[in-house]
Amino acid sequence: MTTAPRHLTLLASLALALASCHAEPPKTASQPGPLTTKMSKEELRKKLTPEQFNVTCENGTEPPFRNAYWNNHEAGIYVDVISGDPLFASIHKFDSGTGWPSFWQPLKKDALRARNDVSHGMVRDEVRSTKSDAHLGHVFDDGPKPTGLRYCMNSAALRFVPVAKLKEAGYEEFLPLFEKPAAK
Repeated sequence: MTTAPRHLTLLASLALALASCHAEPPKTASQPGPLTTKMSKEELRKKLTPEQFNVTCENGTEPPFRNAYWNNHEAGIYVDVISGDPLFASIHKFDSGTGWPSFWQPLKKDALRARNDVSHGMVRDEVRSTKSDAHLGHVFDDGPKPTGLRYCMNSAALRFVPVAKLKEAGYEEFLPLFEKPAAK
């Protein structure tokens, strides 16, 4: 199989990174879950905090140990801050010691896509939300079993939905993940 020359791959990655960050509005009570309407960069600037915009649309990184979810131990799911698409569950979260929320697997593999990231003098696999194209973080192969993966995410790219709010927020399909098995 023939691969593109490295400079073309880098140019393609740069073009994707510079593309506008189109996204979907958050769900409302009458429309649970992700929607299909795209938002402009200006609408995203109004919707998101400056840090959320920097992380999701400009491929930024928030400081370690000084972000909302690195030390969150509450049961629930983490969704894309832009589209509301469900991405990770607390049952797959672990303390990686990095200062960012880390997960060993996503809720749905097709909710994420990875691409080569050669920024900052490193070669990494960037993780982006499939629906909103938001930059979420990176995935590494130094995680725990059973996957051996560490999805190192930015809290600013996520919104946490606690178990008690899953049904009300339109994510009731994930409630079984948090049910305790019946005693035998």
